[in-house]
Amino acid sequence: MDEGLIAAAIAFALGGILKGAIGAGTPVIAVPILSIYYGVPFAVAVFTFPALLSNIWQAWAYRSQLLPRSFVLSLVFSAGAGTAAGSVLLAALPSPALMLSVAVTTFAYVGFRIAKPDWSLNAALAARIALPVGFASGLLQGAAGISAPVSVTFLNAMRLPREAFIGTISVFFLSMTMVQIPALWGLGLLTPDRVGLSLLACIPMFGAMPVGAWLARHIRRDVFDRIVMGLLVIIALRLTLSALAG
Repeated sequence: MDEGLIAAAIAFALGGILKGAIGAGTPVIAVPILSIYYGVPFAVAVFTFPALLSNIWQAWAYRSQLLPRSFVLSLVFSAGAGTAAGSVLLAALPSPALMLSVAVTTFAYVGFRIAKPDWSLNAALAARIALPVGFASGLLQGAAGISAPVSVTFLNAMRLPREAFIGTISVFFLSMTMVQIPALWGLGLLTPDRVGLSLLACIPMFGAMPVGAWLARHIRRDVFDRIVMGLLVIIALRLTLSALAG
């Protein structure tokens, strides 16, 4: 079997473990690994249906734990606008620049998590900055396929209960994906072949999500975070080297 296909299956399985454990983070693993072998536009396109279906699932499962409607709607609409703008950038920028952008956002995510592990936001401040945070998250998601440096950091800093975090972040991601799919299709980046591959990618991801849920119950959160952070640094370094070589 082609090395890239094996790597892709592993990437989505690892992403599924992370999604099952904490409700977020799948693209931070899957998109950089896919980008190394196939480029960022391919990676972002193939990730769309795993993102869509997994976030529909978790948004429905945790619907009773969502944050106030006005707050969620602010994130949803601003993230959709940012995603549309970011998708245009994805189609326009050269591949090495896109790979570097994925690497930089990955490093930014890891760096912030290490430097500010206890950073927190109160509800009033979070509500005031929800619109720009949503737009910035969507812009990153559209252009690089990874919004975690902004979206996950923002909601994590609110110190939400696990159920409220998973429900809200799933709706947040879902809003971006629902804009991203027609935008990528219209730009010619989401082709019928890539739709098929995207649906196939759901198999390893959904198969691994229960593993992540089990790990969340049996491994300390700080240990799990260190493992994930180490993996992300390795991936980002590989992406940087590939981009500079190209």
